[in-house]
Amino acid sequence: MRWALVKVCVAVTTMVALAFLIPLGLMVRETARDRAFTGAERQAAALGPALAITTDQDALQRAVASTQAGAAGQIAVHVPTTGAALVTIGRARTTDAEIRTVATDGRTATTTVPGGYAYLEPVAVGSGGVAVVEVFIPDAALSQGVATAWLVLTVVALVLVLISVLVADRLGTRIVGSARRLASAARALGAGDLAVRVPQADDSPPELREAAAAFNSMADRVVQLVAAERELAADLSHRLRTPLTVLRLNAASLGQGDAADQTRHAVAQLEREVDQIIHTARGRGAELDAVPVPLSCDAAEVIRDRVAFWSALAEDEARDWQLAGAEQPASVPVSAADLGAALDSLLGNVFRHTPEGTAFAVDVHRAADAVIILVSDAGPGIADSDAALRRGYGHGGEGSTGLGLDIVRRVAESTGGEVAVGRSVLGGTEVRIRLQTAARPDADTGTRSRRRTPTRVRLVR
Repeated sequence: MRWALVKVCVAVTTMVALAFLIPLGLMVRETARDRAFTGAERQAAALGPALAITTDQDALQRAVASTQAGAAGQIAVHVPTTGAALVTIGRARTTDAEIRTVATDGRTATTTVPGGYAYLEPVAVGSGGVAVVEVFIPDAALSQGVATAWLVLTVVALVLVLISVLVADRLGTRIVGSARRLASAARALGAGDLAVRVPQADDSPPELREAAAAFNSMADRVVQLVAAERELAADLSHRLRTPLTVLRLNAASLGQGDAADQTRHAVAQLEREVDQIIHTARGRGAELDAVPVPLSCDAAEVIRDRVAFWSALAEDEARDWQLAGAEQPASVPVSAADLGAALDSLLGNVFRHTPEGTAFAVDVHRAADAVIILVSDAGPGIADSDAALRRGYGHGGEGSTGLGLDIVRRVAESTGGEVAVGRSVLGGTEVRIRLQTAARPDADTGTRSRRRTPTRVRLVR
């Protein structure tokens, strides 16, 4: 912005300076020309008294030499004699015809001669004739002082432009400083600093002060909305504690067995998740005694654990299931809790939105820069796969919040990966999760991996 203001001021000042200085320079040139011709008239008039008194050549030579132009050899006097001839005193540069024309007409004249101009002025002499005074005006006299004047005018124009640049820079500093403070505050707010505010300087332009006030009001409103959202999330999560308590007591009375143990484990995990939501929503995550969750995990281990968890329910509902590619470790830059939540969302959708007995499969593929997880089923599929990835779509009809696939999408995008929904080889829906582990050298890597047919191995519980 400062450079734009400087360019505008330079352009405007230059145009104004040229509008005044060019006519002024032309006027200086015309003034020098007029001054040269006026000087010639003055030199010729200086010889008028001498010619009126005498026509003696010696006396006229002394009179010519006494003048400034005569000393420089720029004056000639053409004196008439008793005959038709003219006697010339000094160096003549014009022709006899021009001299006789001036003498006959009795009017001054200016004619072009080599190297300049000649000014001819008739003067009456005492003998009754007409003498002609010739004054030579060289070309240098016509432009005397013009170059100096143009140089001075150019320097004045440059000084004016420089002053305008300095003034524009000072004015731009005020505007740019305010704009930079506003931009810096906007970047800080975008980075998560909700306490940032824009100081309203008195020297800022009114428009930028209004923008700063609007930004501060927006930041205050964002803080209020975030606080209200956190309290709402905490309150809603807190309401789950009562049914969780009843569920935990009922699970404790189930006795022994795999199903009972899994139920109690699920209830305990659900209670921990609810507590985590309450603490996080109210900004007290630092007070938790739990060990910080690492930002990486073994995807194969998490997948085996979650598939084993859902396999019990799959056997109860007579669902055929398969797991492939989870034998070798596959490190991904995602916490085990987040990846487990994403898998639970996908597998939970399979159990909620497909009939009992519908088969499903989980495949794990390893690429050079990513780990790809495919969750497919033999259900009816999703009619609009693009809309299914939008938050709150609720493709499953009744009982669907539309947040499951959004959770999966956020987990994938946190690594720089992506999620795609399509038709599976089983005939139903296939959700493809790409977890990026390194810089992506080839955008088609995931496509090639998807086309491989893995060897399916049934998980042994």
